[in-house]
Formats: sequence, C-alpha cells, structure tokens
Amino acid sequence: MTAGAPREVVIPHAPAPLAGFLWLPPGARWLYVLGHGAGAGMRHAFMADVAAALAARGVATLRWEMAARTAGRGRPDPAAVVVEEVRAAIAAARALAPGLRLCAGGKSMGGRMTTTALAARAEPDVETVVLLGFPLHPANQPATTRAVHLPQVEAPMLFVQGTRDALADLTLLRPIVASLGPRATIHEIDGADHGFAVLRRTGRTDAEVLEEIARTVADWLAVR
Repeated sequence: MTAGAPREVVIPHAPAPLAGFLWLPPGARWLYVLGHGAGAGMRHAFMADVAAALAARGVATLRWEMAARTAGRGRPDPAAVVVEEVRAAIAAARALAPGLRLCAGGKSMGGRMTTTALAARAEPDVETVVLLGFPLHPANQPATTRAVHLPQVEAPMLFVQGTRDALADLTLLRPIVASLGPRATIHEIDGADHGFAVLRRTGRTDAEVLEEIARTVADWLAVR
C-alpha cells in the first residue's frame, strides 16, 4: 500500500507554466524529476504506475508534462524548447522539495532531453540520472548519433532497458554505456519492449516488470 498520493502542481515556465504531479512519500530521500516520452503524457498509465511503485519504495517523483503534449499538439516541440522545460522542472523540484536529493531523467524522450540538457550545462543539484528506455535511435533503424552527448553528462546514469526495445539495439547501447565508465550502469529487463511490455509466453506480468523497474531504481539510488 503506497503512502500518500500525488498532487497536481504548477511549474513556473515562460511563455506558459507547465503541469506536473508531485508525489512525496514519507521518509523519501530522493526526488526523481520524471519526464514522459514523445507519444504519451504524464498521465499515461506507465508514468502513473511507475510513480506509484517508486513511492511504495520511498522514492518521490515530480512527473512533468511538455507544453506540446498539454496543448494537444501531435508533435513534440524542438529539442531546444524541451531542454528549457527540463530545466524548469528541475528548478521546480528544488523549490517544491528543498530537503530531497535530486535525480532527473524519464521515459524515452523525457530521459534523452534530460541528458541533452545536462550535457549542455550541468544542473548542480542533480546528483543522478535515471533513464527508462533510452531511445538510442528510431524504431528498427540502428544508429548511435543520439548518444554522442552522453560523455558530457557528469552525473551517474542508470539505463533501464528492455531486451526487445526496437528503439535501442543493445549491441550498440551496451558498449556506449561501458565507454562511460563507472558513472554509467545498465539494467536489462528480459523480454520487455520499449514500453516495458512483455510477451505472455515469458510467464511474466507487466506488474512484475514494473516492480523490477522500481526495485532497480530504488536500490541504485539507495547506495548513492
């Protein structure tokens, strides 16, 4: 049973504020600034479920929504726009929970835009980065250009990746993570796709996968 509940918050940003959900479970030490993917917003079931699973393990979350998604636009804004939204969400996290340590990242595009922002200019309060399904390349088009900025990210990074992820060929991603040295770790979810869904024949449920994700993230943060 998860203690507490998320509450809607307004994230200051120009030209218009961003929407967010803040979940502060009792005893939390870390606040995860959690951006969503390109195809779904902060209210998507995966985003809500992972926030709940993390809250049950004592990890707070600030889910935030890109302005393009809130406005109902079909395509995300340019990267430069989203990067500034990442920075606004991080600043809001500092203000909303000044006593908690900050982790940043998110699902798919939310994670990639976070690393893009941190590679361009470090955010001193962001101590760690957690990436849920880093989108290394477009679906079934293996490439590594989306990872060229990662060496400039100074904070420790955790990559949580499905082994069936069509947006991240693990034969390409594994050596990239290894090249980052001890500050980068990869955890592979066996049989999971980009949305962390698993095939029925694996004998695993989506709930079990979600619990593995939350346990992995919470355990990784706990030793930092």
